[in-house]
Amino acid sequence: MNKKTNQKFGTRVLAHCALLAALSIVLARMIIPMPNASTRFSIEAVPIFMAGMLFGPAAGALVGFCADFVGCLFSGYGYNPLFSVPPVLYGLFAGLFRPWLGKKVSIPRLAVAFAIPVVAGSVLYQSAALSYVYNSKGSFEASMIYFLTTRSVQFAVTMALDVMIIYFIFRSRIVDRMNIWPPVSGEKRKE
Repeated sequence: MNKKTNQKFGTRVLAHCALLAALSIVLARMIIPMPNASTRFSIEAVPIFMAGMLFGPAAGALVGFCADFVGCLFSGYGYNPLFSVPPVLYGLFAGLFRPWLGKKVSIPRLAVAFAIPVVAGSVLYQSAALSYVYNSKGSFEASMIYFLTTRSVQFAVTMALDVMIIYFIFRSRIVDRMNIWPPVSGEKRKE
């Protein structure tokens, strides 16, 4: 075997991850409308989660970080490292749950794998970060409660959408035909 086969991040994996990061940017910034300043319904986590599931926790975390960083540059919000934690968690936890998800991806298993980054990252952590950054005059606690309530509803809806989309992607067997699922070692995969 040549050295390229044993590399963790080969050219093929990097190309797939770059495409998934670009897709996340498009889904986050250019397709889904924002009903108000604090609520944004988006399915940007789907490509990040897919990167973690398909290529492991490190690849998923890097795709999450890159998608957030580059997306912030395009959106005009500016980059704040406090806000990049949740996208990184989506990719990281998808990769950590990868062996548990198994060959047959199911809705309950996907929901469990999504629940941790949604609750810990997007709802709790991000609400605290938003309260810290945007709370100039009022009380931190009041701001935190506001963000917790709005983001809980927002991410309950988006988590259900994300889980269903990923389930249907795997059910369509598109990733099987692309020869990137189920995960196998580099020596066994056909290049």
